[in-house]
Amino acid sequence: MSEVEVVRVFTCDGAGGNPCPVFAEANALDADAMQAVARRYGHESGFVLSPADDAHELAFRFFVPNHEMEMCAHATIGALWVLARRGRLTNAPVRIATASGTVTGFVQKRDDGSWRVEITQPAGRVAPLTSDAVEAVCAALGIGREALADLPLHNAATSRVKTLVPMRLPAGLHALGPDPAAVEAVCRSIGSTGLYPYAVVDGPGRVFEARQFPRSSGYLEDAATGIAAAALAFGLLHDGTIEADDSPILIHQGRAMGHLSEIRVRIGFAGDRALGCLLGGEVASGADLSITPAGVSA
Repeated sequence: MSEVEVVRVFTCDGAGGNPCPVFAEANALDADAMQAVARRYGHESGFVLSPADDAHELAFRFFVPNHEMEMCAHATIGALWVLARRGRLTNAPVRIATASGTVTGFVQKRDDGSWRVEITQPAGRVAPLTSDAVEAVCAALGIGREALADLPLHNAATSRVKTLVPMRLPAGLHALGPDPAAVEAVCRSIGSTGLYPYAVVDGPGRVFEARQFPRSSGYLEDAATGIAAAALAFGLLHDGTIEADDSPILIHQGRAMGHLSEIRVRIGFAGDRALGCLLGGEVASGADLSITPAGVSA
């Protein structure tokens, strides 16, 4: 696996982040070989390919240990960071073909030599859960309704559907111990790819804490989930929890795993209409793969 470069995406103050193996020259790999990389490393893995058309500069594929994914934000950001460090990108926007559609990447070298990477996501779709679905989600998380904030539970998506679960207190969020089988069952029943409980830390400052319990990725929890963070941003906008402006939204994830991560989202508007968002975060090399998602052995 010498061709794989492992990075940590969405780091916070130089630490934490979500480990991501990146295969920067994947044209010779078939799907089985890509799947084997993800299983070997036990993390979402990103694969860089030549595009199949002239509308894109790159094509990316993404695998978790159990299956291929249509889109993975942190693998996209990590792969762009690796390509930039190898001199394969300019400052121009990069159009990337993914199974969920075109993603545009913006890569810029800072004065200190580090790289700033952001990617686009479309405007989010938000739909409230039924009362029965709320009960099933609470049961899977092992909580009663009293643990919830006075906000709706939503299925929300920019690329993949995540279930937004507003917790009353950050302490309740960090104390969660869900049943993995129940999480998978309820996600399948409501058409979601993961539960994303969150709590408000600083409302005016637009700072939130979250955790991600995926439906069936091959591990129990993610240290950072960009697609879920983007979905959360549009859920917060829908509920009026944040103002309709392009100020950064900071989402911290992974604290309960000892992997604190920071995800930044900026929603773009035309007048009062949300057009989409930019999703970004810091990247570092040299991930320690002895630190793995819950339920996975390195």
